[in-house]
Amino acid sequence: MSSRMSATAGAVALVAALLLTGCSPAATPDAATPTPTMPVPTAVATSAAPVPTVVGTSATATDATLEVYDAPSGTVTSTLTNPRESGAPLTLLVESTDGDWLQVQLAQRPNGSTGWVKADAVTLHSLEYSLAVSTEDNTVTLSKNGAAVKTFSAATGTGGTPTPHGSFYLTELLEPTNEGYGPYAFGLSAFSDVLSSFGGGPGQIGLHGTDDEDSIGQAASHGCIRLSNDDITELAGLLPLGTPITIS
Repeated sequence: MSSRMSATAGAVALVAALLLTGCSPAATPDAATPTPTMPVPTAVATSAAPVPTVVGTSATATDATLEVYDAPSGTVTSTLTNPRESGAPLTLLVESTDGDWLQVQLAQRPNGSTGWVKADAVTLHSLEYSLAVSTEDNTVTLSKNGAAVKTFSAATGTGGTPTPHGSFYLTELLEPTNEGYGPYAFGLSAFSDVLSSFGGGPGQIGLHGTDDEDSIGQAASHGCIRLSNDDITELAGLLPLGTPITIS
């Protein structure tokens, strides 16, 4: 497996195969910002620029491994490898703090798993963007500083392989080397509720482009969230790892 790191969205991992649930295999794809210009202040304007609203905080491991505990100063439950297998830096989403400890979301089964890590073992980054997915409307809404700025049409899981609901985050950004997934794919911390594996992978949910843009706007995948290739390219250049994504 070869990989290269990129400044865009933290890292872009080049992989031989994309093993995300709902991402169609190459042979048979499943059917189915610019920075805003600040106004020029007038001669009487004296107030400072508003401080951006923080919608979350990501934590990126600084060493080759990161120990996860069941509680502050508790027992180690797992040791995570940095970078991830895909080559992306190990990034988690912070849920709460307790002194020198951080409670973080974990990209593992069952969905919604959390653990505690030492604050001095990670680097923290403030997040301004978030995503909200509606499986009923088949849309993905991008928000900045808590305010919706754009809504994209999407394809989500079918009735038999639904996209799981809950609060998750972006774990990695991939440039797929096989057909069917478009130019970019974000891995999510979510996993399929019905498929324990898919295409040799663990059934991880992805947010990606597609070679079947006619499926956009429908319930058409094995659980992944599809966007048009233009839309996923826009998000790939904008969103850092750790960005929260809520699916309902």
